[in-house]
Amino acid sequence: MGKKIYLCSPHMGGGEMKYVQEAFDSNWIAPLGPNVDGFERELCAATGAKHVAALSSGTAAIHLSLIMLGVGPGDYVIGQSFTFSATVNPIAYLGATPVLVDSESDTWNMDPGLLEEAILGIKSGVLRSCGPAVLQSKNNEEGRLPKAIVVAHLYGMPARMREIMAVADKYGIPVIEDAAEALGSEYMGRRVGCNSKFGILSFNGNKIITTSGGGALISDDAALIERARFLATQARDPAPHYQHSEIGYNYRMSNVVAGVGRGQLEVLDLRVRQHREFNAWYRDLLKDVPGVTFQSEPSPDFYSNFWLTCIVIDPAVAGIDREKLRLAFDAANIESRPLWKPMHLQPVFAGCPAYVNGTSEKLFNNGLCLPSGSNIDAEGRERIAEVIRREFKV
Repeated sequence: MGKKIYLCSPHMGGGEMKYVQEAFDSNWIAPLGPNVDGFERELCAATGAKHVAALSSGTAAIHLSLIMLGVGPGDYVIGQSFTFSATVNPIAYLGATPVLVDSESDTWNMDPGLLEEAILGIKSGVLRSCGPAVLQSKNNEEGRLPKAIVVAHLYGMPARMREIMAVADKYGIPVIEDAAEALGSEYMGRRVGCNSKFGILSFNGNKIITTSGGGALISDDAALIERARFLATQARDPAPHYQHSEIGYNYRMSNVVAGVGRGQLEVLDLRVRQHREFNAWYRDLLKDVPGVTFQSEPSPDFYSNFWLTCIVIDPAVAGIDREKLRLAFDAANIESRPLWKPMHLQPVFAGCPAYVNGTSEKLFNNGLCLPSGSNIDAEGRERIAEVIRREFKV
């Protein structure tokens, strides 16, 4: 058995140590510092955002966004159901109720039609559950609106932001883009995260670039980013002593890991090209296999970084199911992973209002994330191909 092939492991570019060494040489081994400032400037250039706050995680960025939008106990926030739990958890941090919205089948992201249904349900005070039942709101007077909409760009694929923003603007609801998986992706020629009030980035260890752990909040609103920085540094008032007039958080990025991020940003465009090339390699490998479909760009308006290449297997046509392929990879010491389990199926969110159409459940039951790291070499690809050829008998 060969060495472990991971789903997507960190891939250093070679320039990271220069910035990390500068942090050590200058003794900036602390939150904030020159690398943080530089990383924020360079993220602005990489994303097209006007302002950036470098933070400890993407989750922290969502949390701060919701705080600045005034979310609190008794409020509703609409969140994408088909996503990682970190997209929705911060809603619960603030005592608000997540209203979960299913996906459309092209991008696998939030369905704009269901989004409007959820808004109208909240306005009416009668919300839908996962089944045929409805939930009578306990804290909603008629006409009330959700405080925010949190939409994700899953696996690098941009959501249908034009349609989503049209619905959000119709009702005056701010949108937060969770672009944690989509740095480098574009929608209608613009980097994702820049199509709404706030964008969220993640630099966790398995992302397309990494700072080991970290994230960022991006926005074109300078005052909001300055407010985020204040809250992220324990909301310390401007005084010679430590004085706090409101609750703050320890959410700022350290100068050391920001140095890693600066080196990683130098190879971002290369990593996007490598992930897209790997996706094309899989498509060629599986082109003659019936019953296998890919997450695909619906039109030239969508440009995915293909952080992870994802497939859906129809067992009735392909002759095997998702789990058989996953276990075959596992036996060969190759990591793959089922697609996200929708939030409306998660025990922790049982009882939350949910507007579902069956799309995310079908994707979860039949979908698989294939190993997609840009550092998987030719030998690793051949091992992956051997498993696929054997299991699909091609």
